[in-house]
Amino acid sequence: MTAHSAHDHPLLRRRDGHHARVTFEELFFDLVYVFAVTQLGHELLHNLSFTGVVETLILWFAVWLGWQYTCWVTNWFDPETPRIRGLIFAVMLAGLVMASAIPGAFGERGLIFAGAYVAIQVGRTAYLAWELGPDHPLSANYRRMLGWLLIAATFWIAGAFAEHWTRAGLWAIAVACEYVSPMFGFRLPGLGRSKTRDWTIEGGHLAERCQLFVIVALGETLLATGATMAKAASWNAAILSALLATFLGTLAMWWLYFGTSSKDATETITHADDPGRIGAYFHYIHAILVAGIIATAVGNDLVLAHPHDPLKTPYALILSAGPAIYLLGSAVYKKAVYGVVPTSHIAGVVALLLLIPVAQAADLLVMGWLTTAIMLAVSVREGRMLRKRRLSGDARQAAH
Repeated sequence: MTAHSAHDHPLLRRRDGHHARVTFEELFFDLVYVFAVTQLGHELLHNLSFTGVVETLILWFAVWLGWQYTCWVTNWFDPETPRIRGLIFAVMLAGLVMASAIPGAFGERGLIFAGAYVAIQVGRTAYLAWELGPDHPLSANYRRMLGWLLIAATFWIAGAFAEHWTRAGLWAIAVACEYVSPMFGFRLPGLGRSKTRDWTIEGGHLAERCQLFVIVALGETLLATGATMAKAASWNAAILSALLATFLGTLAMWWLYFGTSSKDATETITHADDPGRIGAYFHYIHAILVAGIIATAVGNDLVLAHPHDPLKTPYALILSAGPAIYLLGSAVYKKAVYGVVPTSHIAGVVALLLLIPVAQAADLLVMGWLTTAIMLAVSVREGRMLRKRRLSGDARQAAH
């Protein structure tokens, strides 16, 4: 698509070479997802088993994909035009219904959850395909996308009528359809495939939207910490120690993302030869990063609520897995930004996994401090590496 052809529709954003700002409509839209992330954390906390993890993972991907596809829409289309604003608000309403149905999604509210989700994905895409008309350069992309979302919709709806593990299987297929199809350009027989170079994205805007979702997830972690503290019968030394451990762990996650790579990520995606491809990578990576934050929030809740409880295996697993998933996501993110995998992150993952067998001799509070100590060590190491990168970059600029 040429630069001019992307500007010939009244609903599309104007591309003037400047960083497209995130609008108040988009920030308002994100508030529904604060609630959705909270719901997912509660679900996992109250169902900390293999079944609970599988269910929460499937529901998380649905939440993420609904947000991700809408994020791409607001990158292309102007959210301040009345019709796109109306579309965002309609998606918000359906998103609120979907998020409210999360606790019963694998029970009696399966059809409500699936119906609301399908309404978001299919309804939004069909409306935009209709608005673009048959001849716009973006239309073919939206027709292919709609095709894949309709295929996924049949699995979502069929799953809602099935029993537990069958429902999980059908919904997992639906998630795969929506998550994997952009990787091969939504290829469909008779419709061809989209190329990432056709996706005329504004890189800075897309990076900022991902960054804001990470803030939403980290904010929810702090909200959960505060809510658990508020419910504690007495604020003794163990509770205050647990608060400090969980807060420092959250701070380490913030630093690893915003202190060491987020500004450089904006530069990477903005100056890429193929911003669409890098933008797609960013979305895949952030699904892992935010999943790690949600799992870590569950671990924080356990530490605060029962600091002196002995460590059951599920507790040990969630306390190690949350930060480990986050570090893996962060490592892939930094590979996309800098072209190298940080060894500090891999060392951190190994250390977290080694804690699991040791955990049998500890209580929740000790385990909470051990995982936080590992995250802080990785953060300090990354801070040093960042300074080295910047110094070497300044030296190269001075040489030129």
